[in-house]
This record gives sequence, structure tokens and C-alpha cells, in this order.
Amino acid sequence: MKMMDKVLGFIGFEEVPGELDEKNLEERQQETQEEFIKPKRKGQVLNLHTQQAVKVVVTKPQTFEETQGLANHLKNRRPVIINLEKTNAEVAKRIVDFMCGTTYALNGNMQRVGNGIFLFVPSNIEINSEFKEQIENGELFSWMKIQ
Repeated sequence: MKMMDKVLGFIGFEEVPGELDEKNLEERQQETQEEFIKPKRKGQVLNLHTQQAVKVVVTKPQTFEETQGLANHLKNRRPVIINLEKTNAEVAKRIVDFMCGTTYALNGNMQRVGNGIFLFVPSNIEINSEFKEQIENGELFSWMKIQ
């Protein structure tokens, strides 16, 4: 109806008996503008799948020359598990020393997982050792104990 009044007013057919003064006209225009302007809500959108899947490198190096490639994996933010059980003791010591130095330089962490098995992780990954402690203490599989 208001639109029709505007069209009629433009043509020259104005309402004479109840003419609106300028003050009332401005108030009515503000009311109509407020009806059309709706506040926009800015909701927070969370993408739950922002992280890429972490790929773990598992290896059994036999020579020290393979160590640089393992360090590159760590540098590219990939965790590395090294199994040195069947590696020569002298070579294994050099590999662990080199990887420890690389891990330290990258602010990562190192954890001995088993006899001759080491886990090296970059700074974006945290090692939780509670699980290992529970296994060692027999707390985790206590129901399997033979009486």
C-alpha cells in the first residue's frame, strides 16, 4: 500500500485530508528502511577436517647413508619409527645420534619404544607415554593375568 501511495503522489494524486508533514514522512521512511535491513549474523564456521592425515615412516635402516633421507622425512613434519634391532651396533649408535641431533634442531621429540626401536616426531606432534607405562606396569591388560 505504501508503494501505491508513492506512485500516486508522484503522479499528483496526493492525500489531501491527512497530509503528512516532513517529520512524519522521515519517520515512516526510516521504519520502512529498518524493515528491509536485516542484521547479518556472522557465525563461526569450523572445519573439523583441517588437518591432513599424518603419514608415519617406518623403516629398518642398515647403513648410515639412509639416515639423511630419514631426517628429511622428519624435516617435512612426518614422524619416523626406526627399527634398529638387526642393524650393526656401531651403525645403530651413529643413526640414533644423527636423528637425535636432527630432532633437537627441529624442536621435536624422541621416544624409545622398544629394544632397538625409536620414535622421532616433529614439533607439531606430541608423544603420550601413558599408554606405554600402563602396559609396563600391567595396568592396561590386568584382566589377562593368569592366577
